[in-house]
Amino acid sequence: MAAPLPSVAFGPSLGRLAVGLDVLLVGLLIYVLLSLSEDRRTLTLVRGFVVLLLANVVVQRVFQLQLLGFVLDKLAIGAAVALAVILQPELRRVLEALGRGQWRLRAAERGRSPNRGDGIVDELVDAIKELSQNRTGALLAIETGAPIDEGNFSVPGVRLNAELSRELLQTIFQTSTLLHDGAVWLRQDRIVAAGIILPLSNRATARKIGTRHRAAMGFTEAVADCFCIVVSEETGSIAIARDGALDRPVSSARLREYLEENLGGARTPPLMREGGRFSWLRAWLAKEKKTQ
Repeated sequence: MAAPLPSVAFGPSLGRLAVGLDVLLVGLLIYVLLSLSEDRRTLTLVRGFVVLLLANVVVQRVFQLQLLGFVLDKLAIGAAVALAVILQPELRRVLEALGRGQWRLRAAERGRSPNRGDGIVDELVDAIKELSQNRTGALLAIETGAPIDEGNFSVPGVRLNAELSRELLQTIFQTSTLLHDGAVWLRQDRIVAAGIILPLSNRATARKIGTRHRAAMGFTEAVADCFCIVVSEETGSIAIARDGALDRPVSSARLREYLEENLGGARTPPLMREGGRFSWLRAWLAKEKKTQ
């Protein structure tokens, strides 16, 4: 009869190494989860799940509270299933990329924007100027990175998938059309959908402004990789909303500058933007470029 295999006991140094490797792998997994989506609600859910996991480890490993640990363990399993359902579109894209051998971390892609020509900026500026001069109300939600999840819309609207043009934008927002009251969703040089109803901001300051402006603020509060352009129906003034903040009134020259910065070329990383932690580096690089 064969003798049983001897058990291998890890020494203190190997035990600490295993714990360190375990923490490193968990940290990597958390990083991947956080990089799957830039939607703020999704990130909040992921952070909550991480807190639940950490609490479970502390309760079971440190304090050895068996009953509470059992409850937290079951909650963590249920939260993992719910998170997989919520992140289904992102997970599907990741698995498809893995299957094609084209896996790239989202963090590396955020430094680049899709290849968009200056013609897109011209079409948008011309359309917005015309709408502003005619005091035709308009609301545009424009992607700058990851695709917008339709779950962030109150009402998805009507799919168009049409080529962007100033004539089409002006036609959509005419009061005689059925889609003029909603927002237009733009992705690169395509009009994805129109007649979209966006969630309104509930902040006290937002309640004093019009519905389109409240919708622009509310939507950009929830979705990070986008900005909204608003044309007031009453005054014809132009406004830009991003991260829940409203910049108004905006001149056509400032609008063109903003669109060129966000759509016309490589995006500036958030930490190097004006007021960011490394904004000094951006200023130094710009100065060096001028001296060349």
